Amino acid sequence: MQTNRRKFLTASVASLPIVGLAARSSHSADADETDTTDATGSVRCLDYGLSFICNPSEANAVRFWIESRTTVFDDAAGTSTEFYQCASCKSENTFAEKDLLQKDNYDFLPIFGGDDLLVFRRPARLSGGYRQVKEAENVWGKPILKLREGKRVQVLDTWEKIRDATAAGIPIVTQTEIKNEETGLRAIIECPVKTMNISLERSLYQVDTGPIAFPDLTKRYDRLIECLSLAFVVFNAPHFADFVIEQPTLISEDDDEQRKIYHYSNPFSLPTCSTRSN
Repeated sequence: MQTNRRKFLTASVASLPIVGLAARSSHSADADETDTTDATGSVRCLDYGLSFICNPSEANAVRFWIESRTTVFDDAAGTSTEFYQCASCKSENTFAEKDLLQKDNYDFLPIFGGDDLLVFRRPARLSGGYRQVKEAENVWGKPILKLREGKRVQVLDTWEKIRDATAAGIPIVTQTEIKNEETGLRAIIECPVKTMNISLERSLYQVDTGPIAFPDLTKRYDRLIECLSLAFVVFNAPHFADFVIEQPTLISEDDDEQRKIYHYSNPFSLPTCSTRSN
C-alpha cells in the first residue's frame, strides 16, 4: 500500500508540506545538498525562482528552469536519488535563420536525475516518442546544477499562517512524502504552489500544482528514472493528497469515432503517512 505525507513551509523563501505549507522571501548561495532539513533540524527547500540546470555543450549550452524536485529513497540500501523536473518548451529549429518553431509541433519537457535524462515529447496525437530515457551527458554534456535554497524557511502549520502567506503574496513551496511498504521505497515531492484556493468563510485552503514528477513506488525499475510520470498534486487537508497523471486518454468524437490523446486523467488519492510528524 502506498501512503503519503505532506508539509507546508513559509518564511522568506519557500514552503513544504508533511502535509503542510511554507513561504519565501530571500535567497542563499548555491545549494550543494538536498536534504529537507539542516543540521539543526530546520526545514530546507529550493528557491524555485533562482534554481536552474545548465549544460556545457558548445552546440547548445541550454539552461532549464527547475519546476519541481522529487527525491526517491531506498531505505533498505540507504540511498537516495534526486530528480529535477524542468519547465516545458516547444519543439524548435534551434538557431535557424527563420521558421524557428517546427511545423509538427510538440511540448518538450526534461527531467534530470542521477546520470539519466527523461524527456517527454507531447504532440497533439499519441506518439511512440512520448517518453525517452538517455544518458544525460550524451545530450548536452554533463548537467551543471545551479540550485538556490531559501535562506530562511518557516513552516506554515496553521490555517492562519497559510491564509496570511497567501494573501501577502509570499512564494509557497510544499513537500509531499509518499511511501510503499512492500517495495521499501519512499519519495518526497517538492514543488512551488502555483495555484492556491482560499475560503475565508470556511477557513479552508486547496493547493493545485503541476506538473510534478510523480514516482511509481509500487515496483523497482531497472533505471530508477523510468518510475516517473508527469502529474498534478491537489490537497486541502493534512491526511491525504490527490494526483492525476498525464497518460493516453480515450475521447469520443462524432458518435462512435474513438481517439486517444495525452491528457491528465484517472485521479487517485493517497492517505497521509502517520509514522512521523514535523
